Amino acid sequence: MNAIKSSFPRRAFATSDGVRLSYIRQGSGRPLVLLHGWSQCAEEFNHQTEPLSARYDVVVPDQRSHGESQKVPYGLKISRLAKDLYDLLTELALNEVAVLGHSMGSAVIWSYLDLFGPERLSKIVLVDQPSMVTSHPHWTPQELEAAGAFLTAQQVSDIVAALRGEEAEQVTRQLMDGMVTRQATSEVREWIIQCNLKMPRPLAGTLLYNLCHTDWRDVIPRIDLPALIISGRASSTPWKSQEWIHRQIKGSQFEVFEESEGVQHFMFIENPEKFNGLIMEYLG
Repeated sequence: MNAIKSSFPRRAFATSDGVRLSYIRQGSGRPLVLLHGWSQCAEEFNHQTEPLSARYDVVVPDQRSHGESQKVPYGLKISRLAKDLYDLLTELALNEVAVLGHSMGSAVIWSYLDLFGPERLSKIVLVDQPSMVTSHPHWTPQELEAAGAFLTAQQVSDIVAALRGEEAEQVTRQLMDGMVTRQATSEVREWIIQCNLKMPRPLAGTLLYNLCHTDWRDVIPRIDLPALIISGRASSTPWKSQEWIHRQIKGSQFEVFEESEGVQHFMFIENPEKFNGLIMEYLG
């Protein structure tokens, strides 16, 4: 399967505030929702949608203002994306849902649990998202390592400003290039970038600011659902921050991709065989 060129049927629904969200639905069985990361799109899960749909009812939405979903200048915050997820599950009458979130998608899961508790959910998979992206100057080294914060407040502001300026595409390319390995082909790199650019850059900047300045360290220890945490030793997200998340969620499982396995932040694209195997083994 050439995942880059694969295309799945699209459907759409309206959220509680009237925004049209596009989604892919494939397969049958127990429901599994895949949530993409910041400024990404549903197609980036093409390596997962086809094989996993042989076992599960796979639903992959383009989140608000991403991908093929309606572009709106409001609701660009993690809490609203969590409500959009709630609206999607309600619209499709899904219960006992396993939800996987990559990067920002994990933050959407955390916000959902904070707002709605475990309603409609059965299991979660958290892939490579720090509990806090932006560092605080008063933190101890131990707090910084646990949070996984890899940007300062000034760096976040600079990136957001750049996304609203004339060099927005160039900045996007630089950001995405730092999230894949050197071995990633130019075709894969460009595919990820083009998915990213489907979201208007000023809107991406607004959402990024909210994502980076939201602290989930009080939410994570209260999670009372089966959880799998996936990280990468060579990822741009510090792997020890993912180990911290694992330690906070009682009974959770923790998997780390080694550098030799050829992955960085997008491990589900760069090593889909192992990634899909982990998901199927975990979900059963």
